[in-house]
Amino acid sequence: MGTAAAPGPYMTNIKPCISSSRKIVVSTMVNIIAQHKEASWSGLASASHISSRQTFLHRITSKPVKFEKFVTRAMSEPSDNKPLSGLPIDLRGKRAFIAGVADDNGYGWAIAKSLAAAGAEILVGTWVPALNIFESSLRRGKFDESRVLPDGSLMEITKVYPMDAVYDSPEDVPVDVKTNKRYAGSSNWTVQELVECVKKDFGSIDILVHSLANGPEVSKPLLETSRNGYLAALSASSYSYISLLKHFLPIMNPGGASISLTYIASERIIPGYGGGMSSAKAALESDTRILAFEAGRKHKVRVNTISAGPLRSRAAKAIGFIDMMIDYSLANAPLQKELSAEEVGNAAAFLVSPLSSAITGAVVYVDNGLNAMGVGVDSPIFENLDIPKDN
Repeated sequence: MGTAAAPGPYMTNIKPCISSSRKIVVSTMVNIIAQHKEASWSGLASASHISSRQTFLHRITSKPVKFEKFVTRAMSEPSDNKPLSGLPIDLRGKRAFIAGVADDNGYGWAIAKSLAAAGAEILVGTWVPALNIFESSLRRGKFDESRVLPDGSLMEITKVYPMDAVYDSPEDVPVDVKTNKRYAGSSNWTVQELVECVKKDFGSIDILVHSLANGPEVSKPLLETSRNGYLAALSASSYSYISLLKHFLPIMNPGGASISLTYIASERIIPGYGGGMSSAKAALESDTRILAFEAGRKHKVRVNTISAGPLRSRAAKAIGFIDMMIDYSLANAPLQKELSAEEVGNAAAFLVSPLSSAITGAVVYVDNGLNAMGVGVDSPIFENLDIPKDN
């Protein structure tokens, strides 16, 4: 699904249950892989970080904040020909479905890479309007550099499915959407049909990742948000997770795990993050606790959510809000460094692995500790205090 996109039809042509992507083998990547074997992954961002042009903070200090990027690999060495040691994140033999991947610049992509680096098979659900562009970019090798894993191999996506998590079943799709030219000739993209196709193709999954959100009125303050805009934000950003989990649980193997992505606006005031999106994230976190109980008791599946910090994405940079968020975090978070999407991906890999087998119903903060702060220490009010800084 699109992030903070205007409401409208969500479909392109796709044949039912037919593989819409294929494993990509690019012979010319041999030299590129060698060059990038130790390269850092590109900074990515998430659909869960919807933003607006409204300024919500004022830069108090003109001094630049120094920071470094720290990269932690999910799995740094090939593991096929040697025994595992220590406490590795081992997802070999597991199959993951990541809902909400439309390019190589989102949290969904970063999570897919970390899961693939740990050995999981990757299936992807792509918001239908972005499907053709995404598949074309995969085929033409535009994502090849972003697909390089820590061991130098390329992440492979076994199959890409068309998906629109706003609609649970074909009966829920409005006539104007069904007849829209962007939907002509397409089928099997509602949640129910999607899961039926995954079941037919693979039988079961072990991991479900929800990395999508949409707030058509996100730029509006809550007092100016319409009922339709508010409900649309909740439908696309929180109920979509309930629907996906509800339909996937019958084909999830016991001991499986599911994660979603949330944001600190669920519990703190973030001016500019409007349109009901803060409410949607609060609902998502509440739902996480209840779903953890229900899915755990009925299916032995764990449910957690990651509250990720600000990070540059293609969508966020276009809106112009994200730079202020990152600057604020650098100035005020306990760890004065820029968050990388890989750090969120690695946290996700841990949460769906056996290493976290007793963790469920949790909101896990991956934000350099910004959530723990009660005040912004870059305020001039604190200028006479001896506040530690990263020099």
